[in-house]
Amino acid sequence: MPELTRSRRLVVLAICCMSLLIVSLDNTALNVALPAMRQDLGATVAGMQWTIDAYTLVLASLLMLAGSTADRIGRRKVFVTGLAVFALGSLLCSLAPNLEALIAFRAVQAVGGSMLNPVAMSIITNTFTEPAARARAIGVWGGVVGVSMAAGPLVGGVLVQTVGWRAIFWVNLPVALVALLLTLRYVPESRAPRPRRPDPVGQLLVTALLASLTYSIIETDPLFAGIAALALVGLLLYEPRRREPLIDLRFFRSAPFSGATVIAVCAFASLGGFLFLNTLYLQDVRGLSPLSAGLWMLPMAGMTFVFAPLSGRLTAARGPRLSLLLAGTAMAAGPLLFAAFSAETSDPLLLTGYVVFGIGFGLVNAPITNTAVSGMPRAQAGVAAAVASTSRQVGQTLGVAVIGTVLAAGVGAVPDADAFVAAARPGYWIITGCGLAVLVVGALTSGAWARRTAERTARRLAPEEDLEGAREGGAQATAKAPSA
Repeated sequence: MPELTRSRRLVVLAICCMSLLIVSLDNTALNVALPAMRQDLGATVAGMQWTIDAYTLVLASLLMLAGSTADRIGRRKVFVTGLAVFALGSLLCSLAPNLEALIAFRAVQAVGGSMLNPVAMSIITNTFTEPAARARAIGVWGGVVGVSMAAGPLVGGVLVQTVGWRAIFWVNLPVALVALLLTLRYVPESRAPRPRRPDPVGQLLVTALLASLTYSIIETDPLFAGIAALALVGLLLYEPRRREPLIDLRFFRSAPFSGATVIAVCAFASLGGFLFLNTLYLQDVRGLSPLSAGLWMLPMAGMTFVFAPLSGRLTAARGPRLSLLLAGTAMAAGPLLFAAFSAETSDPLLLTGYVVFGIGFGLVNAPITNTAVSGMPRAQAGVAAAVASTSRQVGQTLGVAVIGTVLAAGVGAVPDADAFVAAARPGYWIITGCGLAVLVVGALTSGAWARRTAERTARRLAPEEDLEGAREGGAQATAKAPSA
C-alpha cells in the first residue's frame, strides 16, 4: 500500500468506522425491537433468540474466511462487496413477511457484515504502520465498537417507537451507500504479500462447530452438542496438518492473543445476555415503550461513550493491563447488583448497574483489539483481526443463547415481576462470572511473561523482514504493563 497523507489516513479510518457502526449498531438496536417483533410476527422466546443469533452465528462463521480472502484478492474489493451485500440484506429484512424470512435475511446481512469488520481492521493496520499511530487508530476503532454496541438500545427505541421495528434496517441503507462511495474514492487497494490459500475443510468445520453448538443450546438438543464436540476435535486435528490453515493455531501460543480471544468471548457474552434480559424486563414486565426502555438504558450507553475513547488512549499510552483490570472489575460488579441484590426492583440500583456495566464495557474493547493485532506480522493482519472479531460474535451468540435458554426455563409466557427476577437471577450470575473471567484473564495475559510469549510467537510467524515491526508492535501493546 502506498504511503498516504495524514488527512487521507484519517478519512480511511472514518470509512472503516462507518462500516463498523452499522454492523454493530444494527444488532444491539434490534434487542429493543424484540417485543414489537414478537407481537408482529408471532415469535416465541426461541424465535427471538434466533433473530439475534442467526446474524451473529453466520458472522462468526465467515469472519476468518473473509479476512484471509481479503488478504488474498484485495481488501478494498472485499470491503466494497461486503457493504453492498449488507445493504441488500438490510433491505430484505425490512420487507420480511414472517419470522422465518426475517431469520433467513438476517443471515444474508451477516454474509455482508463478515466482509466488513475484519477487513476494515486489516485496512487500518496496513494504513497506520507506525506502532503509536496504529494504537491510537485502534483506540478510535475500539471506541466505535463500544459506543455502537451500547447506544443500540436507545437508537432502536427511538426508531421502533416513532416508525416501527423495520426502520432499524432502513437506516443502514444510506450509511452503507455513503461508505461504499467513499471507499471507492479514498481507500487504496492492498493485499498481503504472502496470502494464505483457501481452507474449505477448515471453514466447514468452523461453521459446523458454531452452528451445532448454538442450536444445541437454544433448542436443548444433545445430538447437536455431540456434533459440536466432533467438529471441535476435527479442527484441532486437521488444522495443524495444513501448511496454510484457516485458523493458525500457532497464534494461540501468544498469551496476549489467547487472552484477547477469551476476553472478547466473555465480554460480548456478557453484553449479549445483559441486553437480552434487560430489554425483555423493561418492556414485558415493567410495560415500558421501546423508547422509554432505551432511555432507561441510556446511562450504560453514556458511560460507554465516555470510557471507550479514554480506554483507547490509556491502552496506547500504558498498554492494555490497566484497562482490562478496570473493565473486568466493572463488568463483574454491574451484573452482581442484579444477581445478588435484585437491582431490577430498585430504580437507583437498576441505574447503578447500568452505569457500572457501561463503564466496564467501554473500557474493554480497545485492549481487546490492540492486543489481538499488536505483535502480529502485517501480512497476517486480516486473519488476526478476524479471529478477534469472530471471538466477539461467538461471545454474543453464546450469551444470547445461554441466557435466553436459562430465562425460558424459569419463566412463563407472560411473566410477572417476581417470576422474571427469580428466573433471570441465574443468568445474571453467569454474566457476573464472565466479568470475573475478563478480570482474571486480563491480569494473567498482560504482563512481562505474556510479552515474551508474544515475541516468541512473532518469530515463528513472521518472515525475517517483518520481525522488527512485529517486535515493535508487541512492545507497544505490553511494554508499559507491569509483570503479571
